[in-house]
Amino acid sequence: MLKAWLIGFTEPVVVVIDGMALVIVAVASLHAFCVAASLFWAQLRGRNVDGHARRTLWLTYGRWLVAALTFQLAADIVESSIAPSWKEVGMLGAVALIRTFLNYFLERDIDEIREREGRKRPATADSTDLASSVETSP
Repeated sequence: MLKAWLIGFTEPVVVVIDGMALVIVAVASLHAFCVAASLFWAQLRGRNVDGHARRTLWLTYGRWLVAALTFQLAADIVESSIAPSWKEVGMLGAVALIRTFLNYFLERDIDEIREREGRKRPATADSTDLASSVETSP
């Protein structure tokens, strides 16, 4: 009876958490697309679009993707609590491992670019630097 209750409770929780990750990815992708399109159109109209604006866009997008991966990993962990066989546990473990590696390398790239930007641009009180714009996202 407890096992049935656990399965009945866990399955919708996994679906809700996966849904949250889907919403994060969809909204972040739409935002990144809109900003990238506006940068593209600005460049076509002859306005100077510096690399800083593009890097800020992709770093922010990367942060949102890291957040979504974290939600998906949480769903995998919850789902593993009801996995009835070692085969399913192994498959969940493989997916979790892949997501963890993606998360690690994405975080590493974000930190590397943030550090590089910090060396290139001295932060001033009236300018918005990359670190502060990235820190406001998840």
